[in-house]
Amino acid sequence: MLSNDKLRLAAAFLKGQRLTHLIGSSLDYRLSVLSKRTILKHYPPAVMIEPTNICNLQCPLCPSGNGTLSRQRGMMSLSGFQRIVDQIHHKVGMLILWNQGEPYLNPQFNQMVAYAAQKKLYTMTSTNASLPLDHEAIVRSGLDRIIISMDGISEETYNGYRVGGDYALVLDNMQKLIQAKKRLKSQTPCVDWQFIVMRQNEHEIPAVRIQAKKLGVDCLDFKTVQIYKPEDVVYLPKDHALSRYTAEGQDFELANKLLNRCRRLWTQPVINWDGELSICCYDKDVLYKIGNVYDADFYQLWTSDKMNKMRTKLLHDRQSIEICRNCGEGIVQKLKL
Repeated sequence: MLSNDKLRLAAAFLKGQRLTHLIGSSLDYRLSVLSKRTILKHYPPAVMIEPTNICNLQCPLCPSGNGTLSRQRGMMSLSGFQRIVDQIHHKVGMLILWNQGEPYLNPQFNQMVAYAAQKKLYTMTSTNASLPLDHEAIVRSGLDRIIISMDGISEETYNGYRVGGDYALVLDNMQKLIQAKKRLKSQTPCVDWQFIVMRQNEHEIPAVRIQAKKLGVDCLDFKTVQIYKPEDVVYLPKDHALSRYTAEGQDFELANKLLNRCRRLWTQPVINWDGELSICCYDKDVLYKIGNVYDADFYQLWTSDKMNKMRTKLLHDRQSIEICRNCGEGIVQKLKL
């Protein structure tokens, strides 16, 4: 039996031309992989939109938090968001409302969600929840799914990664959001507790399950950690089954072979806070310039020569694209524990 969350997602794609483009983009991708040439005639089923790339935490493995993100920091305006939604909502069914940064730092974020909800789009966001939140406003916005990142059930383990965070505040926000849903008799948003498994918290997995049941969250996800540099190996769990990498000393590599394919370039582009289109969420500093949706039509950029050259290059030699070498596409990110 489908959950209410999945039913809402399915319902979103029954509006306008969304189902046609969902099926079409999947076929485009499969044909491209088989033929080794770019075929793309449809809109993507989902678009990631970045409300801001500013964050309130200093997580050591996050480019926004650790200061390695080099592009300009800022926040998307409500009017800019509305312009984007107006371009795509007839053909795109899902909005993923985060990228780099904390979405709820944007003071207009709930209004953005509400505007997308009016267009019957399925909306989801991810938050560190370590900041004051208006729980009823979140529920009333029409948000379908909220991922709350809390990687510990004690201050010690939580603060081992979420530098600058407030464990008690995150826990309180999660509890109050669940209470607000009940008080307003709302099935949304689906509250998803995301726990990134690292060396300092892997021992807490059994206790996390118990805590999740007590809190009454809708979903609990255990996710593998992504690292970037040799010194980051200290974050990898001792249990190798909980990692996406194989490691020896400070040497590490993805456990799965890097195939010449990637669904993201056919199904999930990123529009950053300033309107710049990224090929995917792994192009954190927009190294591959495609264009700006405030200056050009989204579909023209999506099917442009620049995008198609990247797709064709990926189909033949993905290893040659630097950002692809540490990409989670085709890698087990969510652990089935």
